[in-house]
Amino acid sequence: MNMNIKRHSVGILTALVFAALSASPPTHAAPGDATTKPLMIQEQGSFAVGGTVIQSPGTFDTVNPSSGGQTLHGDHARVFYQVPVNARKLPLVMWHGFGQFSKTWETTADGREGYQKLFRRRHFATYLIDQPRRGTAGRGTIGGAVSATPDEQRWFNTFRVGVWPEYFPGVQFSRSKEALEQYFRSMTPDTGPIDVKVTSDAVSALFDKIGPGILVTHSHSGGMGWLAAMKNPRVRAVVSYEPGSGFVFPEGEVPPAMASSAGALEPVAIPPSEFMKLTRIPIIIYYGDFIPKEPIANPGQDGWRVRLAMAKLWTETINRHGGDAKVVHLPESGIRGNTHFPFSDLNNVQIADLMSKFLAEKHLDSPAN
Repeated sequence: MNMNIKRHSVGILTALVFAALSASPPTHAAPGDATTKPLMIQEQGSFAVGGTVIQSPGTFDTVNPSSGGQTLHGDHARVFYQVPVNARKLPLVMWHGFGQFSKTWETTADGREGYQKLFRRRHFATYLIDQPRRGTAGRGTIGGAVSATPDEQRWFNTFRVGVWPEYFPGVQFSRSKEALEQYFRSMTPDTGPIDVKVTSDAVSALFDKIGPGILVTHSHSGGMGWLAAMKNPRVRAVVSYEPGSGFVFPEGEVPPAMASSAGALEPVAIPPSEFMKLTRIPIIIYYGDFIPKEPIANPGQDGWRVRLAMAKLWTETINRHGGDAKVVHLPESGIRGNTHFPFSDLNNVQIADLMSKFLAEKHLDSPAN
């Protein structure tokens, strides 16, 4: 009986997906393109994971709603997941960067398929995170002020779309006004202070819940991703797009800070025993284009110069200790024009192919059975 219900539900979902795809504007997928094929989803849902509970002093009084003794569940991550039919053994856990939320991995700013859908087509289950105190996981145990400071031109520069108001020549980003509108509207504030222990604890709790998987990070979650991987051996690999901070080194092997016009990039010292945990899994890091080789005055670009340099030192240290880590600077591989968001750029299918190749080489794309 349950199996019949499940098959019936999958059939209905498939029909709905097919109808939705058929109604999509032709600019989203050309006729005959693989993206027009219907997707079969076996299971999807959402849940909160990790977090803590605090309680105010006193005893709750039903007739006094403001009385004490009340609880607050906060500091959890919120996760949305989809499992395709014939899913591969290891799911992909996708973690957004600073000022972003799970939207990062969904439809691109110009309306194409993002990583969530591209990799579902490749039969990977996907788990999209909103980290604690961000997006749909905004309820935290520590409050914070949400400002309304205009700052989008700064992020246009920092995300290396161009130098406002000009786009970089050859940039893999749509020049349409609608795309830029969507791009800016994908940003969201923190509802409380970022706490790397809280965020990495929540992501570790996610792996406790779902079992082994592959962690895919972006920007600020890169450094927090190393912490989650050290906390939980169920993290079987890390794919990191443009990590920007939190580079951990074993005590006694910490390089000096690197100066840039965006400020100094400080490495983080940790016990060697913790660092060695990162040598047990394959790690790959990707950086896009428009990163200067020499110091420049524009902080939006110059900060990435030292982040790329630090990432190279970091992977060298991982490998010196017997690990398996690699930095791929896309222009050096002949792939040009990528911004800080390679996975949602105009050539994101090509970028996804690189990730698929890595997963295949490391035998991380095995079928479930």
